[in-house]
Amino acid sequence: MVLLQVKRGDENLFIYETSVDEDTTHVIRDITAIYNGRLKVYRVCSEIEELIEHGTMLPPEMVGLTDEQILELKLKDIWAEKCIPAGGFVTNKDPLGRRNGQQPQEKMREILKKATEDAKSFIDKKLVAARQPLQLKNVSEALNLLRGAITIVYPMQLPPHDIIRMEFNNTEDLSGTQASREVIEPAKAQLWFAGKQILSEQKLHKYVGRNDKTKVVVKINKQGEGPPGREAVLTEDMRKRMMAEAYRRQEQLKAEYIVERRVEHR
Repeated sequence: MVLLQVKRGDENLFIYETSVDEDTTHVIRDITAIYNGRLKVYRVCSEIEELIEHGTMLPPEMVGLTDEQILELKLKDIWAEKCIPAGGFVTNKDPLGRRNGQQPQEKMREILKKATEDAKSFIDKKLVAARQPLQLKNVSEALNLLRGAITIVYPMQLPPHDIIRMEFNNTEDLSGTQASREVIEPAKAQLWFAGKQILSEQKLHKYVGRNDKTKVVVKINKQGEGPPGREAVLTEDMRKRMMAEAYRRQEQLKAEYIVERRVEHR
């Protein structure tokens, strides 16, 4: 099986394992789904970290308002009484005014924290160095782990407007956020190898060759971004090895020259 080391720009993301005889349409679709799935996992983890500190999201009409404004407008978070974390909560006001300040108790916070750490480890970029492929099922496992932890801590579920719940239901609205610029729509996804775009409805070996036991670098981007920068011909490790070999050879020639000179003077 060929290993595709997937990058976005100069950043290593993950390794995708496939066959050189695989259809490129399937490869592009799979890699894009994994790419976007990793982003979702990190988004959910980020929100859970906020949940750990400050509780569930306030209703949209209350977000960012001061206590005085909430009183003046006679607004109320009706979900605060319905979505109480298991074991109760302590008050920890959100300085950003996004969450209701009902921080879960320490035991529940540890469950959520452990889940985010484990979920991130499933999709960590360090897997690239270990040559460990990432599959879509790994992304799903990470999301299921997070979903399970939320269910334990919030058996009555999160409010329907909470970003975490919307992420799990795939109803999140990313418009106007940094995240919206990171996500790549499947229809606009492009895959590149050696400065050449990998087109759909082809066989992968047309681009990467027929060696099914190799690793190549491919780059993902979206339509309109233009070709990504090509990879350096030599990796940093290869450059260091070549320099070390050149130095060793130089020292060897120097030693041979000294020996020859000594023989000539006898």
